[in-house]
Amino acid sequence: MKSSDRYPGRETDDKSNNQDQENQSETTHNKIPLLSDPWKPCRQPRAIVKGWLLKVRCCLGTVCGMEWYGYAALGILTALLSFLMDLTVAKLLRAHQWLYMKLEGSLLLQFFCWTLYPACLCAFGSSFSHNICPFSTGSGVPEVRTMLTGIEMPHYLSLTHLFTKFLGLICTLAAGSTVFLGKVGPFVHISTMVGGYIHNLCALIQPGEEKAAKEMLVVASAVGVASCFGAPIAGVLFGVEVMSSHFTLKNYCPSFFSSACGALTFCLLSFWSGDGETLQVLFRTNFPTVLPFYPLEILLFAFLGLLCGAVSCCYLFCHRWILRFTKTNPVLIKMLTTEKALYSGMVVFFLASLTFPHSAGQYMASKYTMKQLLTSLLDSSQWSSKSHNASVQLEPLLEWSSSGTPVCFSLAFFLLMKMWMLVLACTLPLPAGYFMPVFIYGAAIGRLLGEAVVYVSSMGVGLGQQWASNLNPGGYALAGAAAYSGAVTHTLSPALLAIELTGQFSHAVPILVSTLLANALARRGHRPSFYDALAISKKLPHLPSLKKACPRLPFTPVGQVLGVKLEQLQRAAGPLEVQRVVNSSSETQIPVVDSHESQILLGFVLRSELLMFLRHCQTESLDQCLNDVCCIHPTSVLLSPYNTVQEAHSILSVVGAQTLFVADKGRLVGLITLPEMKRILEDLAKDI
Repeated sequence: MKSSDRYPGRETDDKSNNQDQENQSETTHNKIPLLSDPWKPCRQPRAIVKGWLLKVRCCLGTVCGMEWYGYAALGILTALLSFLMDLTVAKLLRAHQWLYMKLEGSLLLQFFCWTLYPACLCAFGSSFSHNICPFSTGSGVPEVRTMLTGIEMPHYLSLTHLFTKFLGLICTLAAGSTVFLGKVGPFVHISTMVGGYIHNLCALIQPGEEKAAKEMLVVASAVGVASCFGAPIAGVLFGVEVMSSHFTLKNYCPSFFSSACGALTFCLLSFWSGDGETLQVLFRTNFPTVLPFYPLEILLFAFLGLLCGAVSCCYLFCHRWILRFTKTNPVLIKMLTTEKALYSGMVVFFLASLTFPHSAGQYMASKYTMKQLLTSLLDSSQWSSKSHNASVQLEPLLEWSSSGTPVCFSLAFFLLMKMWMLVLACTLPLPAGYFMPVFIYGAAIGRLLGEAVVYVSSMGVGLGQQWASNLNPGGYALAGAAAYSGAVTHTLSPALLAIELTGQFSHAVPILVSTLLANALARRGHRPSFYDALAISKKLPHLPSLKKACPRLPFTPVGQVLGVKLEQLQRAAGPLEVQRVVNSSSETQIPVVDSHESQILLGFVLRSELLMFLRHCQTESLDQCLNDVCCIHPTSVLLSPYNTVQEAHSILSVVGAQTLFVADKGRLVGLITLPEMKRILEDLAKDI
């Protein structure tokens, strides 16, 4: 049949088109080749460039896989984002400080400048985050940990979420030490979002890498910490302890490689911009190297660890209480649902009023930024012995004793106020990190103990007056920072982070002793860590967090939580039964039993093979049974109804299985997939 017969009117259209082409050919005959082969500029140079690009790709592919270039790009891009964020925040903080100094002489104007600047920033950041991406607030670490266990949460890796989190975090950090929040948690989340997009790009360039998505996210979680502090080893250890419940050996080399790229890029950018004094450490210290600490001081460092552990238990209790209060109080529920900007502005205005330098802020070194606070606390000079001599007062001491009060009083007041102020700041609906505040808080605890030891020793008590001049309070501050932050997060990575931030390997033993004892005290009684409390509050299906909330919950038998009856096929199933199961089930593996009466599990058949079976029966008009055409695959892992939820979750995570069949004495009971495991954990989380 001709085309004109199939499409009426096509013949007349073809005649008119031919007439138009003939008229055009008479006037411009050179245009006929352009119609069949459109002209492209610079064909030969473009072909040469394309050829060279293909050669470069082949050469790069022979060196290593494309995923390794993705790991390097992940570290470099994350470090670049971290540097740009720090640069923007520093300019906003300097602008606030400049405006505050320009208003000197008018106490009322200075008060409004001090309070309204961070309040407006946080209100804008909260409103922007709520309107663009409502789930971009908070740390992001609990959500990333949930994704790394295999639970799919694609909206947490979107480009809109990345942009919203980045801009909202800048607004939070620009509020300064008034709000007393950091960037580590959200930046780990940002790093995982960057890693997700780089993985998609690598999958386009080199197909067949879809299974490496989780590995890229694990690497990205370590790169986030390394790009914040320039500490690659601590970043990898943080990823092992906090982010991944099952960290395999194959993740170590990519994590270290990408973290090293990110840390090196961050240090180089900081050094070239003039912000960093050296490429080695982010916080430069001048601890004595001849005699870093006396042997008997190990007992004091051990006491510091126990003290930090006890204070962390108090802080975690207050944090869990405020989380429950915000979930049950009707006024706060309404404000945090509909009036997030108003709530953020009110809370930040209240916090800024307390830290006003001409009021209570003069006892808390409120003019310092977060970085300046940590730098001053790590100072190796003895403040208590020099606070009475105005001629030898150093710059860090001037701010801590600006009101003329003893430095120990300022440190104690700082600790008392920042405890409940940080708990209140945790309720703000903003992208915010909580690691750096507790790190600084722990440094203040160690500094207070160090100054107290210096004062007591100068009186001839304790270590003795002859040793008092060689004591280093900055070492206690460093150990306190690692111990307290490690106790709050239930990790040991802050010990290594403290060493990498300062380069003080001479204090490795005291820091580790303090961190271990603080963790031992904080972990007693199955208390949830800071991130576990957030996951429990959000009812995320993260099994390690749920285990902290209810220790008996992971030991629930699988048979008690199985869902509806699954679709199955018997060995002698015909085309009609196969068609019914294919239409009603979306599983990739369909279980096969001996018969519907016996329910004896024989194995499973792939969905793709069932479709081929149906196609074969339709084309050849044969009435064959399933066993004659399809291959029944044996099951490698089989669960019992008496196996626990934790065991099933571990098998799904470690083995990488997509489907686990549950059988009781050979009889099929049900199956568990990753979506089914998510449903089980969500149901268990609702009971907490």
